[in-house]
Amino acid sequence: MTASTPANVCIIIAAKNAADTIARAIASALAEPEATEVVVIDDGSTDDTAAAARGADDGTGRLNVVRFDENRGPAAARNHAISISRSPLLGILDADDFFFPGRLRQLLAEDGWDFIADNIAFIDAAQAASAHGKIDRFAPSPRLIDLIGFVEGNISRRGVRRGEIGFLKPLMRRAFLDEHRLRYNESLRLGEDYDLYARALAKGARYKIIHSCGYAAVVRGNSLSGSHRTIDLKRLYEADRTILAETRLSRAAEAALRRHERHIRDRYELRHFLDLKNQEGFSSALAYVFNHPAALPAIAGGILADKTERFRRRSAAPLALGGTGDVRYLLEAFAAERPK
Repeated sequence: MTASTPANVCIIIAAKNAADTIARAIASALAEPEATEVVVIDDGSTDDTAAAARGADDGTGRLNVVRFDENRGPAAARNHAISISRSPLLGILDADDFFFPGRLRQLLAEDGWDFIADNIAFIDAAQAASAHGKIDRFAPSPRLIDLIGFVEGNISRRGVRRGEIGFLKPLMRRAFLDEHRLRYNESLRLGEDYDLYARALAKGARYKIIHSCGYAAVVRGNSLSGSHRTIDLKRLYEADRTILAETRLSRAAEAALRRHERHIRDRYELRHFLDLKNQEGFSSALAYVFNHPAALPAIAGGILADKTERFRRRSAAPLALGGTGDVRYLLEAFAAERPK
């Protein structure tokens, strides 16, 4: 950020059936003095999410709650929030999650970025109320991440808990998004964050990461982000193909995107095969393999990996994760000291 950029931030919360958690998320955003707008989009909830959100209003006039009559997906919800907000800086907060106090101040202390993200602490839902006292203090150690590092950081590995860099929740400079006509891809219900950040990096965005931890991601078994449809995988690898087709990239960046595309496509082929077997029978699944022989390695390899999963030692911590005690962190970092 430059000295001439106002430190006015719009926090965007797309929510579906989040009546139990939305008030905490909103309260944490409104507690940040730099948050001049908090826009909540109730994305076709069937519970009392909108009412719970309005009940969290602190009377400062910063909260705006909009309800969609039917579910349109997080990308559409966020795009609508961007369109009705005015702040020069935009930040995403999931409805299950919350900010630790002072998060925006820590991010805004850095300059020279179009996107800036900090460390994420993965918190068990039962520990959320006391999480702040358990968070380690990390030196910011700012660094810029390029397209290659970002894409490689989003290729997951079997036997390793998920910890992709695409989980980061950066502040984004509206001017950069507008200059390059960037918004969320509304056809995506999986990886919409990854896709936006990858397209921004392909356009030359300066994406800075600091290791200070200001974002709490609450881990719940019924989280919407923890499940996806087979078609969502197909749309995600097709999004990679779109970037490759529409953007001039270095050979190394192109190779990284092709690795990610293949990684997602392999997951899709296995899921599609299993869907056919379960829904139409084994003969239909075999017919698909016969007609799509290029899918065979992904399917055979995926089935073999699933069968042998229990024999492999599971990593104690995810790739690119580190941490102590009951808290896991997205970014590798060393604790400087615990808060008193």
